[in-house]
Amino acid sequence: MKLRADIVTVYRELHSWVGVVAGLFLFIAFYAGAISMFEPALESWLTPRVSLPAAVSLDRTPELMQKVFEAFPESRKNYTIVAAPDADHPARMVWPLTASRHGHGAQSVMMAALDEQGGLVTAQRKPSAVAQLIDTLHQQMGLPLPHEIAMIVMGFIALGYALALVSGTLVFLPALAKALFAVRLEGSVRRKWLDLHNLLGFCSLPFHIVMALTSVVFAFHDVIFTVQAEFLAQEQSDGHQGGHGGRVTGGMPHGFRPPAGAKLLGPAEIVSRLAQEAPQFTPDTLDYSTRPGGGVMLRVAGHDPSHLMRGPSSGFTTMDPYSGRLLWRDYLPGHQPRGFAALTSLFALHFGSYGGAPIRWAYLVLGFAGAFLFYTGNRLWIAVRRRKEKASGVVTDTRGTLFLSRLTVGCCSGCMTGIAVVLSAALLAPATLGEDRAWLLYHGVFWLVIIVALLVPKGEKVCLWSAILIHLGLAIVVLWEGRQPHSAGYCVALIALTLSLSLYRLAKKSQGAHSAVG
Repeated sequence: MKLRADIVTVYRELHSWVGVVAGLFLFIAFYAGAISMFEPALESWLTPRVSLPAAVSLDRTPELMQKVFEAFPESRKNYTIVAAPDADHPARMVWPLTASRHGHGAQSVMMAALDEQGGLVTAQRKPSAVAQLIDTLHQQMGLPLPHEIAMIVMGFIALGYALALVSGTLVFLPALAKALFAVRLEGSVRRKWLDLHNLLGFCSLPFHIVMALTSVVFAFHDVIFTVQAEFLAQEQSDGHQGGHGGRVTGGMPHGFRPPAGAKLLGPAEIVSRLAQEAPQFTPDTLDYSTRPGGGVMLRVAGHDPSHLMRGPSSGFTTMDPYSGRLLWRDYLPGHQPRGFAALTSLFALHFGSYGGAPIRWAYLVLGFAGAFLFYTGNRLWIAVRRRKEKASGVVTDTRGTLFLSRLTVGCCSGCMTGIAVVLSAALLAPATLGEDRAWLLYHGVFWLVIIVALLVPKGEKVCLWSAILIHLGLAIVVLWEGRQPHSAGYCVALIALTLSLSLYRLAKKSQGAHSAVG
């Protein structure tokens, strides 16, 4: 493909400047996003196990519910029945100790079970806040701003990211045939960073296109959701309407009131009715909430491996808990209208909630590779600047070049070091690391590393070697902390050791970088 030289120059400048502005934000988003692919596993691993009697059967769950309501009347407002308790979620019934919020995140809950004599046994579970912190860093690109404002900023950065993808691809196309797999690790530093950047960028281009487009969708979700509600609602079939009159909004009709004398169906009957309506959908939780009018809303979260899901690991439906009818299918895998299914595909492509564990591991690798892509982009820009400055007779780095070089190393190593320190602290002192302290610890380390990189002589070297040692320390803490063996722990240790080795090689190669620019 041939493009005019002046057009290529314009696209190269556009790609360079947009990439430099957005690159550090995107590094944090991709690095934290790669780790958050296993957010549920991380949360389970970092949260101390709770000891409870074996969960009662679904048939005996009404007995458990009645005893909980008598002992804890406030639990009627919001409570959850776990369809299939396991080691990480041992209780059949749980309810939040704070205001309920649908979604994910660290939320303290009370768990209930019955002992052998039928007595009520309860225990409190406070999930580790670290997994949610990492996911929040991913969503907000590390910005310490209120979530709504950070998401808007993220949306505009994602638009710039998409622009950089288009311009970078157009710049690379003329040299595609001869330069795609030409990675020259010897000689010019500029050539090395260029080859690595081109290889990573082009080979993972479809993944980056998906991430850019879906990030824009998430950032401006409220606007998109409003349009979706207006124009896609007409696709709803009769099965989406409630049997009590009125339009369905969020799964329950306006003005919903239970029939006089109606009683809630038992969880076993709910699961049975759901199996008849959606045989391939496996329920995970039955989430009950009492509405202001006195009626009870039932939201079922579950999974269906044969269809895409709206959430990171779940699809959803809403049922009438008095009759067992499905009231809302728009987020129910395999039962969505075409418009909602198309929108769900964007969510699934971003979350990697399809294809099981292989896809999640692939997304983790692509996420780390994406973070390195943005790092190589900045290093390439710096190498080009240094070459131009040397050609013009400037012996040492200009203030701007030195600032960007140190900021790049400080921001990237600060993000990695901050996450490693928070993970280590969660293992060594889980009881003291709440959500606020975890947030302060991460940002304290992050900004400290940036300050060291900017102000301390040879600060870049100090930051890189600090990151190496802290990741080695994380691996040691994981292996020697003495917690019950967990696959997530071994994976964290392996990744920490791999990152330590990668940072070590980067630190060794960067020692002679200035003298090798050509």
